[in-house]
Amino acid sequence: MNNYKLQIQYDGTNYAGWQTQTNAISVQQKIVDAIEVIIKEKVNLIGSGRTDAGVHALGQVANFRTEKEIDTYKFSYSLNSILPNDIAVKSVEKADESFHARFDAESRSYIYLIAKGKSPFYNSYSYHYPQIAKIDFKKLNELSNVLIGAYDFTSFSKKNTEIENKFCEVSKIWWREGKDLSTFYITANRFLHGMVRTIVGTLLNAVKMENGKNYLHDILEKKNREEAYESVPAKGLFLFKVRY
Repeated sequence: MNNYKLQIQYDGTNYAGWQTQTNAISVQQKIVDAIEVIIKEKVNLIGSGRTDAGVHALGQVANFRTEKEIDTYKFSYSLNSILPNDIAVKSVEKADESFHARFDAESRSYIYLIAKGKSPFYNSYSYHYPQIAKIDFKKLNELSNVLIGAYDFTSFSKKNTEIENKFCEVSKIWWREGKDLSTFYITANRFLHGMVRTIVGTLLNAVKMENGKNYLHDILEKKNREEAYESVPAKGLFLFKVRY
């Protein structure tokens, strides 16, 4: 059995997320449909992880298996000619037969973009948050370090999720101030549904407080989504990189 690994980018604006859903358009289904047109057989496309509705990807990874031997250069060209303009397969390569895009991933990184001012060029890919201009980024980074480590992130996850294990290990987290766009970056072994956007919203709230560190510790300990702050919009979030 041949196993092929895909590096994928997409603009998630017009999709209900990565995962195939009933009565909704997903990125995964668009790619599956295109692959099946080319190789003329049903495939199971496995993504490194799910992204929510409206979330983008610069470095999504997926794989599928087929009995057919594929010319990866021709296949990549054909695939991109069929896919809509908001989805691109950046590379296709043959992987080890045992490779699994989701289970073999050691870490995933996300970035979140925040725009200081209004801009038609940033509108679809960042959160317009003028208050960012008044924020002390040194303090924001110090507060963010509270979340580094292995914790139960129930408070930062959407309610009614089917996943029982809410422990995630965050290895890197930082903010970088820019003239027009500021960036939030986070790496962890895994992420829960809505976790990154809730972390961003909560940290932006915590930095306004005198006791922001205690506020964050309390949120983690209480394991209750209602304790954390509201999440920021999906349009500023990008799956940046998956490491194996």
